[in-house]
Amino acid sequence: MRDLKRKFGDRFIDDPAFLSLYSREASFEEASAKPLGVVFPTSEEEVLWLVRWAYETETPIFSQGSATSLSGNTVVTRPGIVVSFERMNKIVEVNPTDSYAVVQPGLRLEELNVELSRYGVFFPVDPGSVRSATVGGAIANGAGGMRGAKYGTMRDWVLGLRAVTGRGDLLEMGCRTLKCRNGYDLVRLFVGSEGTLGLVTEAVLRIAPMPESAAAVLAYYDSLETLVEDVVRVRSARIWPLFAEFLGPAESKEVGLEERYTLFLGVDVNRGAERDMLGRLRGIVRGAVAEEAVGLDRSMELLEPRRKLFSAQVALMQRQLGSEGLLIIEDIVVPVSKLPEAVRRVVELANRMEIPLSLGGHVGDGNLHPTTWFRKGDLEGARRAKAFIEGIGKIAIGLGGSVSAEHGIGTLKRDLLKMELTPTAIEYMKALKSVFDPKGILNPGKIL
Repeated sequence: MRDLKRKFGDRFIDDPAFLSLYSREASFEEASAKPLGVVFPTSEEEVLWLVRWAYETETPIFSQGSATSLSGNTVVTRPGIVVSFERMNKIVEVNPTDSYAVVQPGLRLEELNVELSRYGVFFPVDPGSVRSATVGGAIANGAGGMRGAKYGTMRDWVLGLRAVTGRGDLLEMGCRTLKCRNGYDLVRLFVGSEGTLGLVTEAVLRIAPMPESAAAVLAYYDSLETLVEDVVRVRSARIWPLFAEFLGPAESKEVGLEERYTLFLGVDVNRGAERDMLGRLRGIVRGAVAEEAVGLDRSMELLEPRRKLFSAQVALMQRQLGSEGLLIIEDIVVPVSKLPEAVRRVVELANRMEIPLSLGGHVGDGNLHPTTWFRKGDLEGARRAKAFIEGIGKIAIGLGGSVSAEHGIGTLKRDLLKMELTPTAIEYMKALKSVFDPKGILNPGKIL
């Protein structure tokens, strides 16, 4: 570690108490090894030096943004170096005319949008952890979020990347144009690769004009199936929601709403069309409409209770188990038309297994977050939780969906990935990994 101390000075830290802060993430997954130190690079040149040093010494590297991952994506699996990008957080360029912004990986998504608002544009990807999630972490994880129903995920909004591969090579990929066909699409390969192929040092993000206005409703339901059926009805009416989110009864009560299933439904519109859209939504939504919102800011404010899902689930778990609980937040996706069947099967599975179930999610794009918990040290509870994860993964696959929509694979879903993909596809992934990271030093133990 002497080389790192000489190179980075006080930006290399190996104090055990400090290292414990960088050895965990938002999921219940615990590190299986202790990091040797944490490095805080401030430039691309330092990242290059670090990866080349790691390549020569065969030292694992675990890159981190804000460690809000939920599938074991950032936990330390072998003794190695944690690379925190929190000091590479600059906005390099904003070009609203050409619809892009160039940023460093440690920039928080909310901070990016504060700056973009000065130009009347925004970056649409909006994970629940948007106030803490970083650009680099969102790229690595292929993040989605609240506005996914309209704008998709990170794969749809990254135009170009600069990244250092596991061989210590600097790659410049993609373009600064909205059309770009310069060979194999390495950018999309890197988005969602969870830091296993390279360390992103700069990103060219596509940005969009802020919607003129929006109309939104908050509606209560006694039946979850009716709620998701209404989301299907909205989509069938050729209405493209800006957001379509829901909370279960217990979660709704926890965030200050009625103890019923709650639908948050918003549509962006041209200014002056808000009332017409509200009329259309009232004609489709069969739940009890408790609130309506006109205007973009007011519509996004209506969504705020949904952003508290994680804290609500933690509170529900702690009410049962105190500080001894372990929360497991799952992440499956199915075609929107299959949502009613998916929620029915998930609820039936939890009831059959007699395990606690909390439900919420991004129903506008078919993404559900079934959540359960068990007591630390309860081996039977852990076994049943694992069986539940496998069961809902099978439900998603059986309905033409996927075991992960936005949380990634990490360590927790490697077996589920093998259920979804063919052995040949897995072998191709392993071959790609070996090209970019021949010594396997980048985030080892993840995905494959």
